[in-house]
Amino acid sequence: MVSFADVRRWKPEGLDAVHNDLGKRRDDLVNLQDELDGAKNPEGWSGKAADGSAKQHEKLVSDMRSLVAEVATVRVAVAAAADDVARIKQQIEQADHEAQANGFEITEEGGVRDVKPPQDVPEDQLEQVKQQRIQVRDKLVETIEKILDDAEKADAELAKALTSAEQDKIEPGKGGSLADAANTDDIQALAASAGKPKDDSPKAAAEWWKSLSDEQRAALRENPPEWLGNRDGIPAEVRDEANRGRIDDVRNDLEQQKRQLEQGGVSEDEKEKLQQVNDKIKSLDEVEKTIAKEDPPRQLLVLDSSGERMKAAVGVGNVDTADHVSVFTPGYTTTVQDSLGDYDSKMADLVKESKAELLRNGKDDSVAAVAWLGYEAPQKSEDTDVFGDSVVSSSSAQEGGEKLNNFYKGINQSRDTDPHLTAIGHSYGSTTTGYALQGGGHGVDDAIIFGSPGVGTNDIEDLHVPEGHAYRLEAKDDQVADFSRFGGDPSHMDGFKDLSTEKSNEGKGVEGHSDYLDTETTSQHNMASVVAGLPDNTVEGKTNGVGDVISYVPHQTQEAGSAIYDFGEKTVSGAKDLGEKTVSGIKDFFS
Repeated sequence: MVSFADVRRWKPEGLDAVHNDLGKRRDDLVNLQDELDGAKNPEGWSGKAADGSAKQHEKLVSDMRSLVAEVATVRVAVAAAADDVARIKQQIEQADHEAQANGFEITEEGGVRDVKPPQDVPEDQLEQVKQQRIQVRDKLVETIEKILDDAEKADAELAKALTSAEQDKIEPGKGGSLADAANTDDIQALAASAGKPKDDSPKAAAEWWKSLSDEQRAALRENPPEWLGNRDGIPAEVRDEANRGRIDDVRNDLEQQKRQLEQGGVSEDEKEKLQQVNDKIKSLDEVEKTIAKEDPPRQLLVLDSSGERMKAAVGVGNVDTADHVSVFTPGYTTTVQDSLGDYDSKMADLVKESKAELLRNGKDDSVAAVAWLGYEAPQKSEDTDVFGDSVVSSSSAQEGGEKLNNFYKGINQSRDTDPHLTAIGHSYGSTTTGYALQGGGHGVDDAIIFGSPGVGTNDIEDLHVPEGHAYRLEAKDDQVADFSRFGGDPSHMDGFKDLSTEKSNEGKGVEGHSDYLDTETTSQHNMASVVAGLPDNTVEGKTNGVGDVISYVPHQTQEAGSAIYDFGEKTVSGAKDLGEKTVSGIKDFFS
């Protein structure tokens, strides 16, 4: 029998730690598959010794499969229990608050004591007040009884799993591998009973996940369906577990594709495909290297090997619980294999600086930041005619913007409380960010663009960001920021607040296109202040590039929602030949 005093002392974080440890043990066991296969009798060995060895190997396989099944089953039970305990502890806190607000106290034994009865109650209201207090007391008693019932059930379910494991009553899942053994019939049944979201929207995914029982969620986390890790609206912690669990499968699929392409030599037509597969394998290497970082822990929120290039997103910190969450989208030439590690480090620096800014202002809020490489950014290997319908067309940004819009929505909708959410975009990634924001319904509280060739519109209201909460940064000699290819130059858009990139009391200045996120710079300080929800701490200032002093006349193109600026023959006084210099610089950047 579980006592109320026992329940008060329960700690869900302890169960979470056990759940994580069991996951590591399970993975260690499953990873012994190669050694197990290597221990089979060598081909051609026969006789009594060979027969005895074969029987011993068969028994070892059976024992290992049973052990894996037991660990998986107990892990599911522990995960469910952790969720139960967290919910029960929340109910106790709410009951304590209700009791205190009405002058009652819930004792260690679960009784209800009247410690502060109202004083000086008029005689004609005594009976009414008495009845009201009786109702409050009875409601508290009822709440405590329900808490104890829930606690008893949670305790019994966990004990059942532990007993079954101890008595070797758990049957491994079908299939010959150790991984198959973890997928027991009971776990399969629970996962199957969960069904699927009604559609692909983040809202549907969030509603579906929240509607499941603790046992169903635990079963899905133990053996997640392939789509779970990339589904916007699912909690970040769950996506991280699911995507980490898929890495080996994705790698095996890619290695198999590589072997098939290399059989009998590689034709000219297959060389490009083989290069894509090799790049995806390198991308997986970079993903594993990045998510192995632990200070702070990383979350793998996207792992998508479809298409020409790998897509990935890695969170620094806990996206499920952070008070402030930012999502950074990089641009042109970005790839997972060459860029993820660097941008992850920059997000870690941004988180560190944001937290330092909060502490400096007497706040202890938590911060998380995501490096989102969830779209296929244009590459130098593609057609790079900067003035043609190619790398600087908006197609990649528009397609990526739809995905990014859903990613924003998923963060908000997967949580019980909305975080302060900041969208950040650099270069072509700011264009992708612009299209994502134009999709609306994203819940973004602040937006930052830097080194931007345009956000796909000339009207800031199209971005659906609260007034006064859109920021832009432009560094000296950043010619891309004057490109004005997608909706015009943001430097000339009303509604953006200009933040300094020059030397100040808060940091060093930056120049060119690529150093905005460097540590100890004014630009990084400004972004960290916005991410931390402290815009008053920013350093305002505008740096005009060569393109900003050129007279321009907007004219419409066939590309919907965009305008390019005609550098034309007119230049302002003293700006002779600057138009030619700007175009040359942009061509150099994209070459």
